[in-house]
Amino acid sequence: NVANIKQHILRGDAYELNYCYEFFAENAHIHPTSVFLELDAQTKTPFASFFKYKHHYALSFSPERYLKKQCTKIISQPIKGTAQRGATQEEDEQIKHQLQHSKKEQNENVMIVDLVRNDLSITAAKNSVKVDELFGVYTFETVHQMISTISSEIKDGVTATDVIKTTFPMGSMTGAPKISAMQLIENYENTKRGLYSGAIGYFTPEQDFDFSVVIRTLLYNAESNYLSLMVGSAITDACNAQDEYQETLLKADKILRYFA
Repeated sequence: NVANIKQHILRGDAYELNYCYEFFAENAHIHPTSVFLELDAQTKTPFASFFKYKHHYALSFSPERYLKKQCTKIISQPIKGTAQRGATQEEDEQIKHQLQHSKKEQNENVMIVDLVRNDLSITAAKNSVKVDELFGVYTFETVHQMISTISSEIKDGVTATDVIKTTFPMGSMTGAPKISAMQLIENYENTKRGLYSGAIGYFTPEQDFDFSVVIRTLLYNAESNYLSLMVGSAITDACNAQDEYQETLLKADKILRYFA
């Protein structure tokens, strides 16, 4: 599938695509609350969330913000670029430095930054879209991530839901151009994403909001006892399929080890 997607990239159908696949277990009997609390203590991610709707559960250990609204300011923080933690502080710093200066990761990151800038411009006041931080490297319990921050000020007459409608789904989980990437995702991914790569968050009474990207997330159907964990990686012309596969295993590692 990656080889086929790269052919589409060479033809100009897209220039980056987030390709995902699924780990799953049938006849899985888990206690969602206990699993969430234990994994949350291990992963310590900033956008962890526990969501239940009837017999459907989402146990999310997401490190990524999709979109935040605070008064008239909108903030998006897409992640593109992942590296493992080092065994020592010295090795950890070396890995962070390599991620920070990786041309491949920077290229992937900036493609999504440009997409987010374009999406935000639809609802933004004139000249208010800014890249506050490009290629920031942040350390989490299990991985280092390259995160960029883009902001805007919403123009008069724009509602909170207008901003979500014009930016969803988030570019970090589609690729670019967004519509073309989504069409290729539909063709090549073997599993329907469902809530995965969507968003979980909240609105305040003042119509401010904060939403995460649904990644590093266990989806559990307590009626059918189906347990799902999807992972993905950015496919570009310059990527190596085996390297991207190893990156997905790194993202899933802590959750998979829990069930090992």
